[in-house]
Amino acid sequence: MKEKKQWYEALFENYGNTYEQEVFVKGTMGECDFIEKEVKSDEGCRILDIGCGTGRHSIELCKRGYRVTGIDLSDSMLAKAKEKAEADKLDIVFLKQDARKLEFNGEFDIVIMLCEGGFPLMETDEMNFQILKSAANALKDGGKFIFTTLNGLFPLFHSVKDFMEAAAGEGNATSGDNNFDLMTFRDHNKTTFTDDSGNSFELESNERYYVPSEICWLLKSLGFKRIDIYGARLGAFSREDTLTTEDFEMLVVAEK
Repeated sequence: MKEKKQWYEALFENYGNTYEQEVFVKGTMGECDFIEKEVKSDEGCRILDIGCGTGRHSIELCKRGYRVTGIDLSDSMLAKAKEKAEADKLDIVFLKQDARKLEFNGEFDIVIMLCEGGFPLMETDEMNFQILKSAANALKDGGKFIFTTLNGLFPLFHSVKDFMEAAAGEGNATSGDNNFDLMTFRDHNKTTFTDDSGNSFELESNERYYVPSEICWLLKSLGFKRIDIYGARLGAFSREDTLTTEDFEMLVVAEK
């Protein structure tokens, strides 16, 4: 029997072109500016982009002179990434890999995982942890892991349902019927979207929100020596933005 696709696999199965129009992909330049500051503009470093999607960060970083490898689980997204890289004559390695089982060991100076690029979309906490573990394994000693994830402090003070309803209309994929579970810190919802062929779908999905202390504990257990957490603002990542209950996402910078 063919294994049923998870909601995040179904969402991105035929979504490469449509994804390019989503509002949350518009902050690429500013986000890459932040990454450049973190690597101190060392063009010799190797960067791994987990959940690279259509390659927006990989491509921009390669244009700036960095050696980049992008991995994703979606053939549709990877095809779009390769098409864009070839059009710009960029040498980027794009690979289809499961973020929970990356085939790298101590090869990269920087690992990035932005805009919920895998983590925290997995169906269990153990699977989410496997992604963090794979990222840690891919890093060299002294390397940095830069990623964003959903801020568990936000739904303690705000309605995720109201936030999603307010955000509806800003992009193609929308979330409805949100039900945030305080026992698991998972938001269960129905995601509706239209794929590249014009077909409309509704998916039962859920995403895990994390509080800062959880992220710190998970990363420390993987050998990270310094962990800094900030508020994540679209296209304007900064170490000046203290994480608050108003931030829907958090930005994590961890040093191995």
